[in-house]
Amino acid sequence: MAKTGTIRARVAPELKEEAERIFETLGLSPTEAITVFYKQVTLHHGLPFALKVPNAETRAAIADAETGHDVTRHASAAELIAEADDA
Repeated sequence: MAKTGTIRARVAPELKEEAERIFETLGLSPTEAITVFYKQVTLHHGLPFALKVPNAETRAAIADAETGHDVTRHASAAELIAEADDA
């Protein structure tokens, strides 16, 4: 299939940079990532993921994570597991 369609979109520069770092980690170019998204939309006949408004508890957890409030950090997954085993 010839690639002749063009998509233009404006997004926040920070969002674009973060997404493109993830694409690079996955071995995808932005064009390939958009193509994968479009393929999934056509296969699902809609968005390939649920869109929901988070409930109050989830919104509070997101706010805590963004501000670092009540967040426990671990140096490794092994440390986290060891702490969970001790509990």
